[in-house]
Amino acid sequence: MTQELATLSRKLLRHASLRQIEVFESVARLESFTRAAAELNLTQPSVSAQVKSMSEVIGLDLYEQIGRRIYLTEAGQIVLRGCREAMDALANIEMSLNDLKGLRKGRLRLSVITTAKYFAPVALGYFVEQYPDIELELIISNRDTLMRRIEENASDLYIMGQVPQSRIDLEVIPFAPNPLLVIAHRSHPLANARNIPLSRIAEESFIMREPGSGIRHKTEELFARHGLSIKTRLVLDGNEAIKHAVVGKLGLAVVSEHALNIEGVGGPLVKLDVQGFPLESYWSIVYPKGKVLSVLARKFLSFLKTHGGDYLKIG
Repeated sequence: MTQELATLSRKLLRHASLRQIEVFESVARLESFTRAAAELNLTQPSVSAQVKSMSEVIGLDLYEQIGRRIYLTEAGQIVLRGCREAMDALANIEMSLNDLKGLRKGRLRLSVITTAKYFAPVALGYFVEQYPDIELELIISNRDTLMRRIEENASDLYIMGQVPQSRIDLEVIPFAPNPLLVIAHRSHPLANARNIPLSRIAEESFIMREPGSGIRHKTEELFARHGLSIKTRLVLDGNEAIKHAVVGKLGLAVVSEHALNIEGVGGPLVKLDVQGFPLESYWSIVYPKGKVLSVLARKFLSFLKTHGGDYLKIG
């Protein structure tokens, strides 16, 4: 962020109304004036006028429109971060006051990696039993999208397995084990074998996650330490696609154990007993360093640190 644009962002937040901040955040998040108008129960001309007024205040274009989609400029990205910080601060004040009044209200925004979809809703369900009147936003996405959401300050907390390098400093709090194991079709010749050497597994074809995946990185690292290479037959993005490929007998795969917890004992997939597996990994709660967590986010963070592992067994 340049000093000039940071100054412009501060100028905007001094002169913009709370309504303008809310409208711009909605347009930027939804990438559409029409969808923002529907979300805020406003007319589209009113939404356009609010955003135009914000652009005029700072003297720079905040967005480009190509077709029906909105793309933020560099100035727009900085203003969006400022808007979200302002909205977070106001929400935190509201939740703190509600807490003092004995009310358990507020909004919790959670973004999780795709594999965490197996337990995150379960954990949220138990948390909501304690806070039945809160609003929830749960976003499930791949790693690239999740990292982008972190950089845009789009959620309160994020749940990931392997945390990649980021352009911003992150708080990373491991809260539960996330073991990685090898799976095969139930009819595979190795399905009932015990203590299978890694060298024997290396003879099999694998369905691998996309480049950059934490699971792929850990698997390749293990094979490389033993001087082995992986015979990749197919590369797929996401556990569901990979499990279906294994069901189709296209090869073996490495997945999070929690991706199999809901499969049942009689399903077509089995865990193989392979030397070096399960690979040690952890689920972590992630958020940008320096971020002021809302009252509700702090409570959920504490809840996960205390009980997160219990809901992994359920999910």
